[in-house]
Amino acid sequence: MYQFLIDGALRVADPYSTVVLTESNDQFINATTYPDLPTYPTGKTNHAVTLLRTGDTPYAWEVTNFNRPAKTDLVIYEVLLRDFDQLHSFDALKARLDYIQGLGVNAIELMPISEFDGNESWGYNPSFHMALDKYYGTQNAFKQLVDECHKRGIAVILDVVYNHATGQNPFYRMWNTDNGNYGGQASADSPFFNATAKHSFNVFNDFNHSKQATKDYVKRTAQFWIEEYNIDGFRWDLTKGFTQNCSGSDDACTNAMQADRVAVLKEYADYQWDIDPDFYVIFEHLGTNQEESEWVNYRLSEGKGIMMWSNLNSNYNETTLGFHTSGKSDFSWIDYRNRGWSVPANIAYMESHDEQRLMYKNLQFGNSNSTYNVKDLATALNRITSAGAFYFTVPGPKMIWQFGELGYDVDIDFNGRTGNKPIRWEYANEANRKAIYDLWSTLIALKKQEDIFRTSDFTLDVNNSNGLKKIQLTNDNTSDDLRYVTIIGNFGFTAQAINPS
Repeated sequence: MYQFLIDGALRVADPYSTVVLTESNDQFINATTYPDLPTYPTGKTNHAVTLLRTGDTPYAWEVTNFNRPAKTDLVIYEVLLRDFDQLHSFDALKARLDYIQGLGVNAIELMPISEFDGNESWGYNPSFHMALDKYYGTQNAFKQLVDECHKRGIAVILDVVYNHATGQNPFYRMWNTDNGNYGGQASADSPFFNATAKHSFNVFNDFNHSKQATKDYVKRTAQFWIEEYNIDGFRWDLTKGFTQNCSGSDDACTNAMQADRVAVLKEYADYQWDIDPDFYVIFEHLGTNQEESEWVNYRLSEGKGIMMWSNLNSNYNETTLGFHTSGKSDFSWIDYRNRGWSVPANIAYMESHDEQRLMYKNLQFGNSNSTYNVKDLATALNRITSAGAFYFTVPGPKMIWQFGELGYDVDIDFNGRTGNKPIRWEYANEANRKAIYDLWSTLIALKKQEDIFRTSDFTLDVNNSNGLKKIQLTNDNTSDDLRYVTIIGNFGFTAQAINPS
């Protein structure tokens, strides 16, 4: 165990720690999750301490040539370990892989697992970007999880947070106005952080991505995760924050195209591809089409290009709720061609960690008439099942939030937005809920198996006030016997006729 002592007064852990010990959290991590955890040296120091182990036998990877799913075939399962299994560990997730594999998922995206403040968190409060948070388990346990995923054809994507760091970050403590403690703000001479945020979505301490020290830190820590853990991709959180042109109160500036963040994020993409040429690079930007197109088309001729999160929560939820006027349930933005893109680089989702659960709103706010009520549990679940038919069949990558395939219906703000949520594995034993899983798994299997679901020749007729929706696909692989697929659905409240053409 070690720290650096700076100017005889400031004690900091190594900014490039791979595991840290903390004086106020480690006692709450059980031996099942992290066996033989060394004890924090209480009474000898304070603040985070770096744990360094030498002489360990290197992990022997069983899968060394994993063949990643094509981007257009991706079906990603987003997981917050804390709320997925009571044991909240890599081992617990590994034990659940039969369930995930049975759904047909070919990628798991883990919410941030680098060291964050406290034990229980969504992980968007990072303190050490290169350290694995012990609340989820050991380094070897994570490697075993990645290995087992790869054996099953499942890629592993990490949610990474490089917009900011908390006050515990050593580089923040070394240059701040709080005498090396966790508060205050970055001092003017900080080579890493802005004294005040340069965008309007900031939390904690805003990294200055125009600084070479910051770029080097991002590059080194990202490289470690790729090389040490054999992961397959990063989902970059809050990429709107990577500009230096705006202020904490200027939404219009933050949301507008900013050339500096376009450039620096391309540079970071290059870093990743230098280490792993086929690495998935994904941005949570949710910005202008002009700016996102810059990244989607970047190095596309080399088979690269960056994928973008694409939020369809509102439109799909209006579909399941049964509100179709004024284009409310028009989810045609799921069609990447509407964005002028030549490839399906939009990772569409009906739910994510940030969005209200479809089933919660169905049960609370669903539409109805005298004979049909969306608030009825069986009806609400059936509409979720049907929504999948108008989701997985659209060409391009897709994402499922954990338990969405069972109609998870707990309010996102239950126990506070980021607070612990009930874990509902019992839903898998309820027939109406398991019906969602079963149909979705069949649709996912078709999506991955049949060429027609990779076609660029398809139409979406999904903006009708009566709730009738239709998708038609024509196979652009002329050697394939399966030429046409038509999906028709009635999301209204009465029996209706539709012409499938």
